[in-house]
Amino acid sequence: MTEQPTSHEGRQPLAARPQERARPRAESAGATAAVPGPAVPTPGGPPQDLQDLAVTARREGDRLRFVGAATRRIARGIDLDEIVLGLCRATVPTFSDAILVYLRDPLPVGDERPVAPFVLRLRRTDRLRLAEDVVDFGTAVSPVPVIDPHYDLTPASDLCEVRSGGALSEVLRGVRPVFGDSAAARAALPELLGADRSVPAGHRAILAPLRGRRRVIGAAVFLRRPDRPAFEPNDLLVAAQLATHTALGIDKAVLYGREAYIADELQRTMLPDSLPQPTGVRLASRYLPAAETARVGGDWYDAIPLPGSRVALVVGDVMGHSMTSAAIMGQLRTTAQTLAGLDLPPQEVLHHLDEQAQRLGTDRMATCMYAVYDPVSHRITIANAGHPPPVLLHLGGRAEVLRVPPGAPIGVGGVDFEAVELDAPAGATLLLYTDGLVESRLRDVWTGIEQLRERLAATAQLTGPDHSPPLEALCDDVLDMLGPGDRDDDIALLAARFDGIAPSDVAYWFLEPEDAAPGRARRLARRALQRWGLEDLSDAVELLVSEVVTNAVRYAERPVMLRLLRTDVLRCEVGDDSPQLPRQRKARETDEGGRGLFLVNRLARRWGATRLSSGKVVWFELPTRP
Repeated sequence: MTEQPTSHEGRQPLAARPQERARPRAESAGATAAVPGPAVPTPGGPPQDLQDLAVTARREGDRLRFVGAATRRIARGIDLDEIVLGLCRATVPTFSDAILVYLRDPLPVGDERPVAPFVLRLRRTDRLRLAEDVVDFGTAVSPVPVIDPHYDLTPASDLCEVRSGGALSEVLRGVRPVFGDSAAARAALPELLGADRSVPAGHRAILAPLRGRRRVIGAAVFLRRPDRPAFEPNDLLVAAQLATHTALGIDKAVLYGREAYIADELQRTMLPDSLPQPTGVRLASRYLPAAETARVGGDWYDAIPLPGSRVALVVGDVMGHSMTSAAIMGQLRTTAQTLAGLDLPPQEVLHHLDEQAQRLGTDRMATCMYAVYDPVSHRITIANAGHPPPVLLHLGGRAEVLRVPPGAPIGVGGVDFEAVELDAPAGATLLLYTDGLVESRLRDVWTGIEQLRERLAATAQLTGPDHSPPLEALCDDVLDMLGPGDRDDDIALLAARFDGIAPSDVAYWFLEPEDAAPGRARRLARRALQRWGLEDLSDAVELLVSEVVTNAVRYAERPVMLRLLRTDVLRCEVGDDSPQLPRQRKARETDEGGRGLFLVNRLARRWGATRLSSGKVVWFELPTRP
């Protein structure tokens, strides 16, 4: 009988698979990969060449599993430090006993031209030592591996300037990793590590350039101890894979960091740096993005001082969370500030905002709440454009959802807006907010508004019926009502505490536009100051009032309004029906006039002029205390 030939080469790898399957999978890049020792012939077993083939197959399988786990570890990083840390933790101690990662300083972003000279900075090192190591690895007794970032395996300089045409420049230009004992690496490593510094004797090294999408951005050095197997040619491929994934990840992280910086700057410039401190009202605000990874949105708030010690309170929400939404929000906010400066009624402001949104595009939609608070009359006028209603927290602890006509969102076009005037009692707090505070996937908007009302009432109970809760703490407490899953949208919050101005601290008159008006204004101001115990300010106030009233009478056709307000400062306001704003100028020696605003500018702490729909108001302030 003819014996059939047997193909050991075809069957032996299959026979080896149960052994390979029984071995634990190296899913974690932190587990040390097994490095098989020399094959020992088994009596009656397969031939030596087949055993070597099986060992090689297992080793290559371990190497592939390590590369897969390591690249996954690197890819999990989002920012620069996470990616570099992922490379270090994936390779030590599995692939090497130490790693040094150098990155370009500064790192170029996208298509930016790199800054000359070419400088590499040591970004991170990870080292494996033995618990009993004292001087070097050869003195260890019963060694225990420990990852110690402070253990100095090989001293290295923090900065390295890559010389054009030098050995290190040639290795980086070649992109491919090289063994540390190659001629190119022997010349390049001392340049990278620093003068009189090199890889310790007996250690093996791989120098791997880190090349991003357009240029080399760094280098990594992998080191092995003398008692570990030397690097093999296939390890160069492993180092190349790790370097490529790391460099591409760093490129993306740098681009993401630049975009996040731009987004933060854009959002910061779109929102007010600080809120004004107008007379008779205290303000506090909060802004929360929908997520830390998407900090740009269309929510905004604003507080704009108006003539007559009034203040405009604005909260708006542009649809979307993109750069476009933020840009539209900025344009609408600027438009609202301009319209507020014209002292238009709230419904007219929303009407012009609606027209502006239509000019920006047919799909530019936003909601907005615009309110004007008058501390003298203790009244507030509110107009709404599709925004959630405000909540008023009274001094006694009662929280009330104000009934404001909802109106249509800005950008719809062809709709009218209606304003309502409500009482704003002293000690009450008005809360304006965007829908991100009260609406989410877990609750509808009216459920959220009711929860907000209950939260405000509960907070007010803690301070008692005679005291309003602190404004900043109240804002924080409102935001604390948000639970997990409630942050689906940006949140803008504006809180206004109405202090008002008492009638006894207000004095106003109407003066006919005639030559005797300045003299009468001086007498009226003197009597008011005597009643308030501010006689020390009489000389300065009479002089400035006379100058401002004289200028108003010159152009006015209707009675001139003179008003004095006493708060922490003394404020004087003079209004007339002429829209022409006064301008300070330098008077010549021969001029008979032109020095009134010069005196106001020198004597008053602050002054200004605001154009109204019916004329203008010129005002100045003097400190009531030295």
